[in-house]
Amino acid sequence: MAGDFVVIVTGLFLGFWLRFRSGFIPHSNEVTWLFVPGSAEVALVEYLRLIALGAVFLFVTFLWTDVYTPQNLLKLRKVLGKIIKGTVFWLFAYLSVSLVLKFTPAISRIYMISSFVSVTALLMIWRAVLHRILCFESFASDLRQNMLIVGWTTEATRFVEGIHLDTQQPYRIIGCLPTPGGQYQIPPPPGTQQLGDHTLLQEILVRESVDIVVLVDLETAAGEIVGLSNLCERHLIQFKVIPSYFQILLSGLKLETISGVPVMGVSALPLDHIGNRCLKRSVDIVGAIVGLVLSAPIIAVCGTLIYLESPGRIFYRQVRTGRNGRDFHIIKLRSMKLDAEKGGAQWAKKNDDRRLRIGAFLRKWNLDEVPQFWNVLKGEMSLVGPRPERPELIVQFQNTIPHYNARLSSKPGITGWAQINGLRGDTDLTERVRFDLHYLENWSPWLDFQIMVQTFFRRDNAY
Repeated sequence: MAGDFVVIVTGLFLGFWLRFRSGFIPHSNEVTWLFVPGSAEVALVEYLRLIALGAVFLFVTFLWTDVYTPQNLLKLRKVLGKIIKGTVFWLFAYLSVSLVLKFTPAISRIYMISSFVSVTALLMIWRAVLHRILCFESFASDLRQNMLIVGWTTEATRFVEGIHLDTQQPYRIIGCLPTPGGQYQIPPPPGTQQLGDHTLLQEILVRESVDIVVLVDLETAAGEIVGLSNLCERHLIQFKVIPSYFQILLSGLKLETISGVPVMGVSALPLDHIGNRCLKRSVDIVGAIVGLVLSAPIIAVCGTLIYLESPGRIFYRQVRTGRNGRDFHIIKLRSMKLDAEKGGAQWAKKNDDRRLRIGAFLRKWNLDEVPQFWNVLKGEMSLVGPRPERPELIVQFQNTIPHYNARLSSKPGITGWAQINGLRGDTDLTERVRFDLHYLENWSPWLDFQIMVQTFFRRDNAY
């Protein structure tokens, strides 16, 4: 993304040079539909604003046309096709916007055409070079996802052959296992690594660092399929199935193709889209900076009161689990005694005797959370999202609460949909997960804004 942006800006400057400085394009006062009067006299400084706006416009266009989808990193032809479509759209859209808004100076049509050619050409050259670099095995191996096949059918044979023939696929078949019933519909072909009995599945998922499990035999009992899906969820592994064409018609799952074979999986969530993630991250950065500046006096005053009541550190650091199961250290203002967790991890409860007097006030008004703006700025958290839990508690919950680890598909938040609805601390975990999943499935910038505003007024169960 950074490389594309640099190339876009370079291409726009090159377009300016070609149009106004190179002498390759003669100036004319006769062809008025091409040449804006007086355009030959334009100085570079007058075009800087137009170049900056054009670069941002084109970059956003690429975000929304899925140019940066991770699965496309090794697919040069597909990426180049999206780049060409994006630049063509940008050419006409930017010209239309300039006519409506009446930019000053008026943008030259020949400049737009020369910029379109230079940007497109430079992007294609840059992407071709990047693709050659990424195709080196030392890079490509890190981009490929480890895929485990469960069961074996004729569709599985075609699926695996297609992946092996397509060197641009970001997948690596590590082997296969029989279904939970202990059978294959047909024997796997020679050369396919059979990793053992299905009872070893959990051990294999960890040992082989599996990223995707593909079930190819849908004659497996429904309960066994659900169990396999839940196991994948607990280990943060994608679960997909290869259906028959009739099953596709009956299913509400999202269909995609890998090497020409239809594969079904859970529909992408809004925050799986790179454009939405960039928008949310931009809001997080701005919000974190503003939050840190505004909360500095609060931290100073509250920190002093904490120290006067309970001498010692004023900040409390604790390991929490973030997006995709990555651990980080959350930062809070200390609201409890120094030895509050000498007996192990436990939730705060109503009238908790471990709590400081100032701590009760801090927790009621969420002021103990303000140092987490630093976690947001570092990219470990978001302003809004599911609440981060401690790793040792997640180990307990993931085996007892259905879909608990689905919360880890997003960055945790300082506040969230579950928190403002009173589901914090020692409350119903199943209900909390349901609210978190509702947030992930229905995310929008407007929903984030609503949650942030309501955080100041909804303080149920803030012990």
